[in-house]
Amino acid sequence: MILMDMNELRGIQTILVMIAFLGIVWWAYSAHRKKANDEAAHLPFDDDDVEKRTLEQEKTEKKQ
Repeated sequence: MILMDMNELRGIQTILVMIAFLGIVWWAYSAHRKKANDEAAHLPFDDDDVEKRTLEQEKTEKKQ
């Protein structure tokens, strides 16, 4: 019967966490995520456009 001590369990846990991390990195940078990543990269600039439209809409509502 093989007994594992705490250090072997910690080593296995480290390997599993590293595999999970590498899997997430691979998923995040994979080619099929390019469109979503590009959209997310442009979100700060899209907020400016939304703010301008909101201000224009408020101005027209106040005039009416």
